[in-house]
Amino acid sequence: MDDRARILIIDDERFYIDVLVGLLRTKYQTFVAKSGKEGLELALNNHLPDLILLDVLMPDMDGYEVCRLLKADKRTRNIPVIFLTVKSEVDDEIRGLEMGAVDYIIKPISPPIVLARVATHLALAKAHCSLQEQNDLLEQRVEERTAELARTQDATIYLMASLAETRDNETGQHIHRTQHYVKTLADALRAAPGYREYLDDAYIDLLFKSAPMHDIGKVGVPDHILLKPGPLQGEEWEEMKRHAIYGKIAIERVEDDLGIYDFLETAKEIAYTHHERWDGKGYPEGLREDRIPVSGRLMAVADVYDALISRRVYKPAFSHQKAVEIMRSERGQHFDPQVLDAFLERESDFRAIAVRFQDEYLVETGKDHTEGA
Repeated sequence: MDDRARILIIDDERFYIDVLVGLLRTKYQTFVAKSGKEGLELALNNHLPDLILLDVLMPDMDGYEVCRLLKADKRTRNIPVIFLTVKSEVDDEIRGLEMGAVDYIIKPISPPIVLARVATHLALAKAHCSLQEQNDLLEQRVEERTAELARTQDATIYLMASLAETRDNETGQHIHRTQHYVKTLADALRAAPGYREYLDDAYIDLLFKSAPMHDIGKVGVPDHILLKPGPLQGEEWEEMKRHAIYGKIAIERVEDDLGIYDFLETAKEIAYTHHERWDGKGYPEGLREDRIPVSGRLMAVADVYDALISRRVYKPAFSHQKAVEIMRSERGQHFDPQVLDAFLERESDFRAIAVRFQDEYLVETGKDHTEGA
């Protein structure tokens, strides 16, 4: 097998063809085309040349047009082209270089110049090819590493969220339902005034990833309160409300160890503010209206809807329609009016999500969250 570089010579003058072939054939494989059309056919065959020596002045198709067509085809666009020409005007050289040629050799040719420039541009092309291969390999490794980090991030989120869920064994698929509710609301509001500057694809993805951690702070609530089979009283309720603070603190500790990542910042915001109310009567800070972060406003609607349609130790599950009625009555009080309107617009999607991610006890009974008690 001949491993020498392949040089394609495209020229309509026999004299220059003979000179170039005689000069190059000892070090390179040489191929000859006597017209632009023939040169294009040879260049596009299964054995692409490594470099092309191209005459500018040819009768059927000049070198500029041949070069243009070579550079327009992805198979040949990276092959170095050196123009051969009797012209030496600056404008002609600029035109050729702008079309993608790498160099000019003026006729009558000088053998040492031809050999030097051919060798130089073959070396540059080889280096460029090697660099491109390295870049492709690096990009592949970066993509693989990015995907691995994303999987690790998702696993971390679900591990932390599941830890909280195991403390409250009646929440079941709550974290899955609520993250899909939040995404549904965000999609509905992405073009709405006051929301479109926040809700782009990247932020909606952050919301979806972060939502499962909204109740992570429940790991700090004592069992006798978290699992109490009845309404909470006085100090018990005050301790339960502290789960929003515990969640914020827990995520801040992770940030201190790992650094601040967008998804952790969003998760912390959700964990801390999803129990704030539009009218300022929520907790832990009593924020009102636009002082509540967008993430907290969306999570509030998702969390309350799911609590209403789910069975708890202290209450039965409400039907979807009953939950919608209750939610509607809290427009402008518990909930941001725009977010509540988005919920009402997409209530059928909420119902479908609730059915898709049913708790096990409902699957066993053949019922679903939308039917209520």
